[in-house]
Amino acid sequence: MGTDHTKLKGKVAIVTGASSGIGLATARLLARHGVKVALVSRSKEKLEKLAGELPGSLAVPADMTDIPQVKRMVERTKAHFKKIDILINNAGRGYDAPVELIDISTFRYIYDLNIVGPIVAMQQVIPIMKKQGGGTIVNLSSGTALMDLPRMSPYSSSKKALAGISLAARQELEGDGIIVSVAYPYITITEFEKNTIRAVPVPDDEIEPTGPYPSDSAEFVAGKLVEGILTGEAEIFSHEWQKNRGRAEG
Repeated sequence: MGTDHTKLKGKVAIVTGASSGIGLATARLLARHGVKVALVSRSKEKLEKLAGELPGSLAVPADMTDIPQVKRMVERTKAHFKKIDILINNAGRGYDAPVELIDISTFRYIYDLNIVGPIVAMQQVIPIMKKQGGGTIVNLSSGTALMDLPRMSPYSSSKKALAGISLAARQELEGDGIIVSVAYPYITITEFEKNTIRAVPVPDDEIEPTGPYPSDSAEFVAGKLVEGILTGEAEIFSHEWQKNRGRAEG
């Protein structure tokens, strides 16, 4: 699309959920374009190994459900790099259950991770970005947020909420030079489904979801995210057909 990746060189980005999947692929892609990346997840050993591979990066272990840890993560990133240009809220987990069987404690955990953590991270970086004269925040929602799927409402509802928060924040921060975008990945080949919490057990050979189109690689999604950072679009879709609010044309 003719985006100029040289604009990324020297910028500082926080990537949550950086130890695997989309977060890992995004951290690697940003580093290839000269971005200094704060790598965030609970997996300290994985992060430290990755930090050794990506020039200028920093491992910042943190549990995104723990508000004090989220705050310290941003503080440590700012203290180390002296600035924060980009926040990518990628950390998240799935929870599948019919409404009748939703476990409220599990539901609260999912919302703490998928919604509260990203909001706290945003609240911490926004004042920093305002002082700098701008910045970029990308929140990863999900293609499921564009649909109403039986037995997936605990997860999809959290991602719908994140999309709503993101698009409202975009309008609130527009005058401060802070661009907020929301991304809707389609089915992606990662460990996400294996790590999804399920109220009803699913056989191992049925865990991987199927859709009307082939699944995407994490690297493909990372490319879309980086492209979205450069273009500043409000909604980052992995595929054009998703703009029909997730309903594939048949």
